[in-house]
Amino acid sequence: MVQPRVFIDGEAGTTGLQIYARLAQREDVTTVSIDPAKRKDVAERARLIDTVDVAILCLPDAAAREVVKLISSPTVKILDASTAHRTHSDWVYGFPELAPGQRDAIAKAHRVSNPGCYPTGFLAVIKPLVAAGLIPASFPVTINAISGYSGGGRKLIEVYAGYRGTSEPLYPYGVYGLTFGHKHVQEMHQYSGLAHAPLFLPAVGAFEQGMLVQMPLPLWTLTQPPTGQQLYNALADYYAQEPFVQVNALDDMDGLRDRKFLDTKTANGTNQVQLFVFANDDTHEALVAARLDNLGKGASGAAVQNMNIMLGLPEHTGLSPAV
Repeated sequence: MVQPRVFIDGEAGTTGLQIYARLAQREDVTTVSIDPAKRKDVAERARLIDTVDVAILCLPDAAAREVVKLISSPTVKILDASTAHRTHSDWVYGFPELAPGQRDAIAKAHRVSNPGCYPTGFLAVIKPLVAAGLIPASFPVTINAISGYSGGGRKLIEVYAGYRGTSEPLYPYGVYGLTFGHKHVQEMHQYSGLAHAPLFLPAVGAFEQGMLVQMPLPLWTLTQPPTGQQLYNALADYYAQEPFVQVNALDDMDGLRDRKFLDTKTANGTNQVQLFVFANDDTHEALVAARLDNLGKGASGAAVQNMNIMLGLPEHTGLSPAV
């Protein structure tokens, strides 16, 4: 049996390196590489893409759009890890667990966009709650999120690396996106079922890897506020058959570090997105949150999962939830 051929365009970048490392350990796919001297040669990259079964684009948005226009093969499947095509009507959104039929759509598609890390955490929680009618589409959702600095790519990694060994303080975190209109917001809005875009306040932490996406819910603003149990049940039912989505017990204090802290890094090294519900039914307040590895289920892990589906391989191959 001929092994599927896979080319990672941008294998020297943060996400590309992670994908390459995962595929290098496998014997069911053949990874094709470009001559390092020709990595910036768009025509050569397009030519190479035309010879493989799946090409995974780990490029800046403009570069991803440029190379897609030059592809001529009618059979090659493209998985784009950039933001360029995530809301494009001709591309399938690569979040298999998002909704019924999503996995089948990915399997049949020739153009799939890998989700962003923040949107993965946000959508994993909010989409089921809106679908269940527990949160109305008109609900004003705020997202407070923090990611390790590796989520910002090579430039941000270099900035944080430069702090070490100097008198410059390594700040615990810094909120960004303060001009609003972050590039992830359109993606979050389009697939959430919300009538209005969420208010997104991302932050970068002084740690390399890990992510926590939190949505505080003032349920007292609703005529019939859902209980914490209802929120939990909706998530648990939605993902009952999904090995890569773990719904932790309601008010899971045992899952917190020192029973106080919701750690950002516990999902690192896995392809899981871990969901939490904390609620006070007396005050009608709740916090729903997602924890994931921004380089795992938030990037390279999700890409390998999508690639498996696109090639008709077992979806979990190389991606045990706990590995």
